[in-house]
Amino acid sequence: MAVVERKLEGQVVFSEIGRTHYGFDVFTIDLPRDLNEVKSVKLKDKRLTDGRSVNYNAQFVAIEDVKLFLRHQDHDFAKSELEISDEEESLVFVSERTGSARIHLSAAIKTEEDNSSRRVTVGSLKGVAGFFFDRPIVNNGKVFYVSTREKPANQAIGSWSAVYSTSLKTGATVRLTPPGVTDFSPSISPSGKRLMVASYGKTREWEMKHIEDLQTDLYVFSADDGSNRRMVAQWGGWPSWADENTVYFHRRAEDGWWSIYRLNLLDGAIQPQRITPPSVHAFTPCASHTGNWIAVATRRPETKFRHIEIFDLQSKSFIPVTSSINPEIHHYNPFVSPDSSKLGFHRFRGEDAQEGDTMIPFLEHVESPIATLTMQRINGFFPTFSPDGSLIAFNPGLGPIGGVHVVKADGASKRWKLFNGPAFAVSWNTKKSGLLYASVGPIFASDKTTVHVISIRFNPDDLGEEGDVRSEVKILTKNGTNNNAFPFASPDGKQLVFRSGRSGHKNLYIMDAEEGEESGIRTLTEGPWIDTMPSWSPDGQWIGFSSNRDNPHESTCFSAYLVHPDGSGLHRVPGTEKERINHVCFSPDSKSLLFTANLSGVSAEPVSLPNQFQPYGELFLSALDGSDLQRLTFNAYEDGTPAWHKGCNVEQIDFQSLNLADKKISGEKLKADFDEPGWLAEP
Repeated sequence: MAVVERKLEGQVVFSEIGRTHYGFDVFTIDLPRDLNEVKSVKLKDKRLTDGRSVNYNAQFVAIEDVKLFLRHQDHDFAKSELEISDEEESLVFVSERTGSARIHLSAAIKTEEDNSSRRVTVGSLKGVAGFFFDRPIVNNGKVFYVSTREKPANQAIGSWSAVYSTSLKTGATVRLTPPGVTDFSPSISPSGKRLMVASYGKTREWEMKHIEDLQTDLYVFSADDGSNRRMVAQWGGWPSWADENTVYFHRRAEDGWWSIYRLNLLDGAIQPQRITPPSVHAFTPCASHTGNWIAVATRRPETKFRHIEIFDLQSKSFIPVTSSINPEIHHYNPFVSPDSSKLGFHRFRGEDAQEGDTMIPFLEHVESPIATLTMQRINGFFPTFSPDGSLIAFNPGLGPIGGVHVVKADGASKRWKLFNGPAFAVSWNTKKSGLLYASVGPIFASDKTTVHVISIRFNPDDLGEEGDVRSEVKILTKNGTNNNAFPFASPDGKQLVFRSGRSGHKNLYIMDAEEGEESGIRTLTEGPWIDTMPSWSPDGQWIGFSSNRDNPHESTCFSAYLVHPDGSGLHRVPGTEKERINHVCFSPDSKSLLFTANLSGVSAEPVSLPNQFQPYGELFLSALDGSDLQRLTFNAYEDGTPAWHKGCNVEQIDFQSLNLADKKISGEKLKADFDEPGWLAEP
């Protein structure tokens, strides 16, 4: 078979659920010596990260390890005598300021000039490959962490997450997780000799139900080389050592409540003991080193916000902490200082933060594993490029006020509004810069729900000052034809393929791109299943779409399909048989497919994150025959609705600068526009 030369270049824009609004920073609280005073004193949290991008999952770092990190990981400090301020906490944490999740360090150092302290942030680990890092721990000159740097062998669908260690002095990296095994959430024992992880083990494959509960097991092994690995508990996650033989972890109990359990490694039977009571969700524990209490995140039925609380192990009672400081902000993943005097966590930094980034750029650069392919995250959904690639239209939201907005493809422009209303799945006519299409009505609705395909005409010369732009709207589908959505224009701009529920099932149809259904309609696919989200290849040869036709009774299992515009040649793309694959689109040379899929499962324990509807959001690309599958995004979020264009002078765009808190870059005010997972409700 002849090898088809494919050009993997240009510009990809995609959406991420909630991520643009997180605005996480790491905060700490000084605890009173007597925990009974927590309820009576006025607590105040202190921000220790600088407000750039999102910052989360932190741990405290000893002063000697801070010096090693600064000297060997950042050349600016290599020759200087470092004095770390004892008055400020030093942290290792995850930040996405470079366009992907990487490990950073924040510490206060004393300057030589006036002996004052200044906080510095450095990262990430030098010489370490990969695009996703999580749960870092610095101990005895090493950094321990989770990464997705290696694809699991002989596994069609499953997480790439594994635990590694990197020496701060030499940069030598060791994989501590065995081949073919998935590990999450490492925790190191007080001696630094043993690690405990939440693990799938070797045989388990990702299933959709795991978005609510991974059902991992706890394993312990040597922190030096991963040897002497053994399972110590079934069904547990997020371990935290209190001493060399006592570990706390979370588990979803049989009564449905997430609860904290205690494990004594000296107990021959190894029967974990439930610590927290029903009627409150408690998870992501961190044990104090006094042995008297643990810090946990809770979700109580009477509030819709996640908070950090202390659970007193002697009185077996909760002590609220963050609910008195920021009652209507989510707080995540507590951590405790070695002397148990400080409690840390991450949260939304606030809309009116004095420092840091309080703005969401319309477009953010994301690191790409393919050097010739530029990737950007949009603050919205269903991005679509204008014919020349200079503009991007998108839906800023999905709902009654979704609308259709336009920005420049360089991400540094103002925003213009073309349409108000419940629009979704916007697309651009491939030949006319002033003609767009959209679906109007509720998204995720039944085949009998009224949803129309519309056209939106406007004059691109009107894109001057930011604001509303006059447009002409025309309904292209007839009344009484049920759910019509996901329009996509042919390469010559004369036809539209779209999905319709007019037959009682959601199948694909083609109509005139100017006159719509009034000029006739042609059935492309038909049958008692769902064919949806079509796109037309730039060379006009194929229409790609998602379908559950091979398992029509399973509404969550979609594969990628191709069909010629005349209805011939319909087939499933090999390699997409059992997964959830959506949002199929083509490369500019029509030789590659780009889509979202759950092929990599999840990269972190879902209960530790804000709401992610379903984990099918990593971006993948392949050849049209399904070969040469490549992963494009590496994160713990839900990616989707990608668009791919050959690019508009992307080499002249400084995408890295668009991630900075530069007030010249236009965007939207940062807000905590995200929720807790729906399955964290009262059982």
